[in-house]
Amino acid sequence: MILFRPTGYKELLLIKESGWSDWPPRLPDQPIFYPVITQLYAEKIARDWNSVLAAPDNYGFVTKFEIDEDTAARYPVEQAGGKAHEELWVPAEDLIAFNRGIVGQITPVKAFKDKAAYPLDQALVEIGAT
Repeated sequence: MILFRPTGYKELLLIKESGWSDWPPRLPDQPIFYPVITQLYAEKIARDWNSVLAAPDNYGFVTKFEIDEDTAARYPVEQAGGKAHEELWVPAEDLIAFNRGIVGQITPVKAFKDKAAYPLDQALVEIGAT
C-alpha cells in the first residue's frame, strides 16, 4: 500500500537520521500516527498546516512510502471529514511495528514554504536534509 504523510521540517530531519527508513516516535500529545491515502490530501495538510508556522518551522513536506500488505491489513482506512480525507490511524505504541512494515525508503516528494509550493531540492538543502 502506498501512503503519504505531511511532515514538518523537524520530523523530516529525524526521518533522515534514520536513513529514511523509520518514522520517529510520537510526542506525548500525539497518540496517533496518521499517514494519508492520497498525495493531494497530504499536500493540503503540508501547505495549510505545516508551512504556515513561523520561521524556521515554515516548511511543509509531503513524503511517500510503501507498507507491506500485512501491515496495511492491521489498520482500517478512516475518513477524517470526507472521502477525500482518508488516512490510517496507527496508535503511537504500534509505530515500531508499523515501521518494520515499511518497504523501501520514505521519500520526500513535495515541499511548501510560507503556504506556497516551493522547489523540493532547494527546501531540502535549506533545512539540511540532503
